[in-house]
Amino acid sequence: MSNKYKVGDIVSGKVTGIQPYGAFVALDANTQGLVHISEITYGFVKSITDHLNVGDIVRVKILDIADNDEKISLSLRALQAKPIKRKEQLPRKSLQDRVDEKDSVGFNSLKEKLGEWIEESGLN
Repeated sequence: MSNKYKVGDIVSGKVTGIQPYGAFVALDANTQGLVHISEITYGFVKSITDHLNVGDIVRVKILDIADNDEKISLSLRALQAKPIKRKEQLPRKSLQDRVDEKDSVGFNSLKEKLGEWIEESGLN
């Protein structure tokens, strides 16, 4: 392979094939690379065809070039803005903590009423 491409370059290419594991992108008439499914976009990618189609012209970043195999690893994701993380959620309280905190008044009320109900029933 020629020294035409270097790791870190941002180039345009044409999607020439799609497989379940990634999309093949022709960078020129003699050079092709692969965008692995994990490099399509941030988050889960169920199907590459939800994001790319054969014939699409895409901008990609060169992640790696294996000189011995002449394989080029490409990324679409590397050119996208990272999604903003959601605010950290407060730790959730356990069910018992919530019962102790909110429902204890209800249980105490029942406990207090139990005596009245027993007297009214005439069972004592």
